[in-house]
Amino acid sequence: MPRKIIYVHEPTDLQCGQAVLSMLTGIPVKEVSEELNNERETTLKEMKSFLSAHGVTMSDGRIEVKEKSGLPRVCVLSLETPRCWHWSLYADGVFYDPEHGVMTDFPVSKRKYYWEIKI
Repeated sequence: MPRKIIYVHEPTDLQCGQAVLSMLTGIPVKEVSEELNNERETTLKEMKSFLSAHGVTMSDGRIEVKEKSGLPRVCVLSLETPRCWHWSLYADGVFYDPEHGVMTDFPVSKRKYYWEIKI
């Protein structure tokens, strides 16, 4: 990563995607929401489009992962948590989860997928 990730907590229960985009680009969540014209759940298409517009490439296909050791250096995660599907961020061995905080392993989740990030 060209810069250090600064953790961003999701402002509402529905803005995990905006928080992940904020952490990856350094753009405040409010501005991310305004640019997306969306203060609710973000779609994969919105995630990819926003990142691309800001010079960040997100790989095409999602890849299922079971263990932290199967993750690339930086990736966006889609996790099936007990409450809902949830966006999260992994970078250089650390999980930056908009709901649960900075962690050393995945938040509790049944299924886990990732898209690799290239900046």
